[in-house]
Amino acid sequence: MPRLGEKARYWMLVLPALAIMVIFYIVPVLGIWQISVTEPASGFGNFAKAAGSSAVQTSFILTFRIAAVTTIGCVLLGYVVAYAISNYAGRLTPLMLALVILPFWVSVLIRSFSWIVLLGRSGLVNDSLRGAGLIDSPLRLMHNEFGVLVAMIHVMLPFAILPMLTNMRGIPDAFVKAARGLGASEWTAFRQVYFPQTVPGVMSGALLVFVLSLGFYVTPALLGGGRVLMISEYITYQIQEFLNWGLGAALSVMLLIATALVLLVASRFVNLRNALLERK
Repeated sequence: MPRLGEKARYWMLVLPALAIMVIFYIVPVLGIWQISVTEPASGFGNFAKAAGSSAVQTSFILTFRIAAVTTIGCVLLGYVVAYAISNYAGRLTPLMLALVILPFWVSVLIRSFSWIVLLGRSGLVNDSLRGAGLIDSPLRLMHNEFGVLVAMIHVMLPFAILPMLTNMRGIPDAFVKAARGLGASEWTAFRQVYFPQTVPGVMSGALLVFVLSLGFYVTPALLGGGRVLMISEYITYQIQEFLNWGLGAALSVMLLIATALVLLVASRFVNLRNALLERK
């Protein structure tokens, strides 16, 4: 039986994967593009209406602001956790890894409802503060940006920890030990030797969290209570409440383009950084 050529084996592996991507990714996206320019009438009227709407502009600004703050919070907290697991956990490393991965086993919906129980007017946090005599009336901890950000950081934190942890575990200890042996303080060795090597992991985790946060729906919808209207929830209102499929599809396309621009800018920044490092 004749052996398949290298080119034939290549296409036998690539074509099924390509077909799956086309069917489940490209075709639906093209369908959204079609609806955005054909409903209710042909043309770019939906995009013009969205661009001229102050509500849409406010929703986009709010979405990017919450995504940015969530990313900063996840990177700061995640770096501490990843650094501790990578360098100090020792025999507790498997347990700490399991605790990081554990939230993936629980539905995002359930995790979001748990924050409602914690942050509600009669929730655990307010009841504990009142029981301790620190407050007289319940604090408003949800149905605002604060509640959304707390829950978003909780949901997105593992997505920041895992890329940074993978990066940190690939850094040899010899570099920091050499710096300490040459007289550098622990802080100087961390700042000038260890941290620069973790920047790729930090950027990967930050980009992943930011992109996921842009289109997140469940947590902002529950913790925002309709008062923190991110773009994904705004799209849902347009389609489900007002049956405005054209505008909803146009907003989806605009969000897709905005996300693609973020990825493009991030890739250019990473390439520029690598070029600068090679030049040094």
